[in-house]
Amino acid sequence: MSALAPILQAFFTDRLIAQRRVSPHTISAYRDTFRLLLGFAREQIGKAPTMLEVSDLDAPLIASFLNHLEEHRGNHPRTRNLRLAAIHSLFRFAVLRHPEEAGVIQRVLAIPTKRYERTVVTFLTTEEVDALLAAPSRTTWTGRRDHALLLLGVQSGLRVSELTGLRCADVHLGTGAHVRCLGKGRKERVTPLTRQAVQVLREWLREYGGGGDEPLFPTRRHGPLSRDAIEFLLHKYATSAGQRCPPLQTKTISPHVLRHTAAMRLLEAGVDTTTIALWLGHESAETTLIYLHAHLELKERALARTAPSGTKHGRYRPPDKLLAFLEAL
Repeated sequence: MSALAPILQAFFTDRLIAQRRVSPHTISAYRDTFRLLLGFAREQIGKAPTMLEVSDLDAPLIASFLNHLEEHRGNHPRTRNLRLAAIHSLFRFAVLRHPEEAGVIQRVLAIPTKRYERTVVTFLTTEEVDALLAAPSRTTWTGRRDHALLLLGVQSGLRVSELTGLRCADVHLGTGAHVRCLGKGRKERVTPLTRQAVQVLREWLREYGGGGDEPLFPTRRHGPLSRDAIEFLLHKYATSAGQRCPPLQTKTISPHVLRHTAAMRLLEAGVDTTTIALWLGHESAETTLIYLHAHLELKERALARTAPSGTKHGRYRPPDKLLAFLEAL
């Protein structure tokens, strides 16, 4: 067995799981990255993964692998950058154990992320939200479950992984109603609930009757809904709602769109971006600036407050007191 195999094993068991305690989603993403990379290296070099050395994964091979992801697998540059981030993380760990490979490792770490066009975030209007929430049939058990799930997603802005990880004990419907979740980076946060969400969740919990550690939104077999299941049901309801609300037909609705919608509703209500960042569990308030770029109405308001070019800057003069009195009536 080569030196790479024990490094890769220690990277997952010691660094990611024991030291950093990353989420299962991160483990899966990193695992898939190295499965693809080792398979690509075997095709290019002709070595079995257990026989690969650190020096075999040099900068030219990593660069070829990243090009392969885009050109042959059709990955978006964002996905390419995520794969590269996983590789960089491994090599930063490897240099501590094998400093003799520092030259190879530093050249890999020097590979930059790829820049790409950033599209404006998609979110739902009030009319579209109402149509989507009305799509699940409230006459069935699954329809009532899905209605509660969609309402909580739109109102709370939870990530799909946070929604699937909720347990009944995470919901508090008394004074100061809120939902508690373990978010990205294992950061726990509390999100308040509206009266509508409290009423719907109370009715759902009364019908469901699940225990404290049971999933809040279970399958028929009482297991947690998967990410794919939520994406499927959201696509189904968005298609149905699009028949009553045509603008929905022009949008690609994903679970993250519900999160964007929650943020935009807070922004429209006048909530500052720092509070929105805390609400969504963003690492930095700068991440929340994407919603300012996407909100056209805010830009139109700012434009309306600017003086047209070519106008004279006058000095404010108070109106006549009698006319002001009459106008105020």
